[in-house]
Amino acid sequence: MDLGEERQLKITFDNGEVVSCFPGTLVKTIIKKHKAYNPEHNYVAALLNNRVVTLTYPLNTDSTLKMLTLSESYGWRVYRNSVAFLLSKAAHECYPDNCLEIKHSLGEGFYCTLDGIDKKDLHEILGKIEISMRKDIESKLPINRHKIPFKDALDYFTSKKREDKCNLLRFQNQPKIAIYYCDGFIDLAHGALVENTKDLPFFKLIPYESGFVLQFPDKTWPIKFSEFKKQKPLFNIFKAYKKWGNDIGVRTVGDLNNLIIKGELRRIIEIEESFQEKRLAEIADEIKSRKKELKWILIAGPSSSGKTTFAHRLSTQLMVNGIKPVILSVDNYFVERDKTPKDANGNYDFENIETIDLPLLYEHLEKLDKGEEIEMPTFDFINGTKKYVGNNVKLKDNEMAVIEGIHSLNPMMTKVLAPERKYKIYINALAQLNLDNNNRISTTDCRLIRRVIRDHRTRGYRAFATMQAWHSVREGERKWIFPFQGHADTAFSSALNYELFVLKPLVEPLFAEIKPWHEPYPDARRIQEFLENFIAAPSNDVPRRSLIREFIGGGILG
Repeated sequence: MDLGEERQLKITFDNGEVVSCFPGTLVKTIIKKHKAYNPEHNYVAALLNNRVVTLTYPLNTDSTLKMLTLSESYGWRVYRNSVAFLLSKAAHECYPDNCLEIKHSLGEGFYCTLDGIDKKDLHEILGKIEISMRKDIESKLPINRHKIPFKDALDYFTSKKREDKCNLLRFQNQPKIAIYYCDGFIDLAHGALVENTKDLPFFKLIPYESGFVLQFPDKTWPIKFSEFKKQKPLFNIFKAYKKWGNDIGVRTVGDLNNLIIKGELRRIIEIEESFQEKRLAEIADEIKSRKKELKWILIAGPSSSGKTTFAHRLSTQLMVNGIKPVILSVDNYFVERDKTPKDANGNYDFENIETIDLPLLYEHLEKLDKGEEIEMPTFDFINGTKKYVGNNVKLKDNEMAVIEGIHSLNPMMTKVLAPERKYKIYINALAQLNLDNNNRISTTDCRLIRRVIRDHRTRGYRAFATMQAWHSVREGERKWIFPFQGHADTAFSSALNYELFVLKPLVEPLFAEIKPWHEPYPDARRIQEFLENFIAAPSNDVPRRSLIREFIGGGILG
């Protein structure tokens, strides 16, 4: 063997095919050697050693490799973030004196605003921005990822008066900072992007309220877009929380990092918890104003949205208003384990509405509605059976039933009750804090972090197990929960701006147990890198009635 000859790398694709290449070969070059390579497919990134990377990533060691398209969740995230990058570039070039803010998810897109513009000019402004985006797509501009010296990055964003970026960098000290560069536009790198603007043809800009929605297509059929639905209750909650955050000077992670360093965490916690309590009181006041017609308070939301604690805190506010609540948990009405439906993979489908013993629930709801007494079951989750332990319930004239469960907004679950007697509440951890102006924080990631911590604390689950089940949970939410959120009379956000700072030191050791060969590693690693932007904060000052206590423990509710 010639020792002077450079050793070739062995690259193993997900189907077992092995190809060779020299060190430094780019991912986009090696995938063309794959027998399954199809130039008609829109490859957006790759899983290299179970980590999402750009197609321009250089190969330097023997590796496993999987190509990613829009139809896969990892590829879909890359695509959405890349279109958001392209939008940021176009908005900056068309309106350099107006700040674009990508605020939060809304339907199948991101809600965005451009400050300092007149609403009546919105259609014209969006037309100009879209023309710029389409021109960049036609120009096939490369999107390059670079690492530059820390000082160069800080100097650049300072010169551009990007305070949101500078605040984020203030509490970092790595020698080099990853950035993306495209035709003179630079942004901080938060995860992989596509390699070229030509790969981003599918999007719409839809005017909405004082801003617009950057809408994405169906990931399995990119030329198809779902009908945009306004989702007024959810949007109003986001809008109120965002305005409140702006009023107290907390819009981005960097803003809150600064306040924590100044020793103001306790004050921020007190203000946020009080704001949330005020919102609970407003909901209770609305219910009181309709006291004569209402009998059933229905609370629904996805996993780890804080439904249990919310139900107890709302019940307290109802009692302040002279209404006695009776809490009914739908979890106690599960069918026996051997009757639980299963998904396509043969696993229990706990998000399916058929996990509920609907005939029994209907019988009990009808009796309660007539003023009759029932014996409510208690579900034994260990043995998978209902037990009856003398928990008798009856609704009196001055009482209301508070029903909490993921399916509570599904009309099928309470079809035996008169619609006019129901008050429907949708709860979710609607993250209102941004990483920086054009990089939002995922509500789904916030819920996953909550669930990993709670599962470990209450069930002894390792993060690996929770994250493996998360895909199934998410599929169930899309099918059984999110389609009914528009039925709500009002919405409530359980997210607190300070929570990720408190959750960070609790979840990081749990994510660290997930290794590169574990299936959930790409998401675990992505969230770990995301949390590097936050200063860790202690949980000592979190009130015992806080919704966050449902996940970290030490609470007095639920």
